[in-house]
Amino acid sequence: MSQLTEDPLEGELLQTLLTETADPEAGALVIFGGTVRFDGRVQAIDYSVYAPLAIKTLRELETETLARFADVRKLRIVHRTGLLAVGELSVLIVLRAGHRKQAFEAAQWAMDTLKARVPVWKQEHYTDGSKEFLPGTPLPT
Repeated sequence: MSQLTEDPLEGELLQTLLTETADPEAGALVIFGGTVRFDGRVQAIDYSVYAPLAIKTLRELETETLARFADVRKLRIVHRTGLLAVGELSVLIVLRAGHRKQAFEAAQWAMDTLKARVPVWKQEHYTDGSKEFLPGTPLPT
C-alpha cells in the first residue's frame, strides 16, 4: 500500500493498516489521525504533493521511527491528497509497540517529524470564498 492516497482514510484502509501492523508481541496500539479543523475561516484544505519525493520521505520516516524507538515493532503512515473538508482525516499513523509509553512517544515524534520534513503543501479554502497556500515544507537540498 502506498503512503499517499486520494481515498478516505477511514473504514477499509484503516482495517488494512491494522492487519498490516498486527503483531502478537505488541502490547500497545496507537492510532493517530490528523483532521482538517475549522478555525473560524477554513472550510477545506487542498493537499498537494510531489508524489515520488513525498512517498520516499514517508518511507524514510517509517524506517527512522522504527530505528529510533526500539520498542516500536510495526508502523504505517498514510497521508491523504486532494481537497478535504473540515472533519476529514488528512493523515493516519498506525503504530504497534511493546509498551504504551514508547508507542505514544514514537507516534508523536513521527507526526512532528512528518510536519517538518514531508513535502506536503496545503491550500486553505476559506468561508468567504478566498484561498491561500500556507508556507510549505522546504525541499531537501
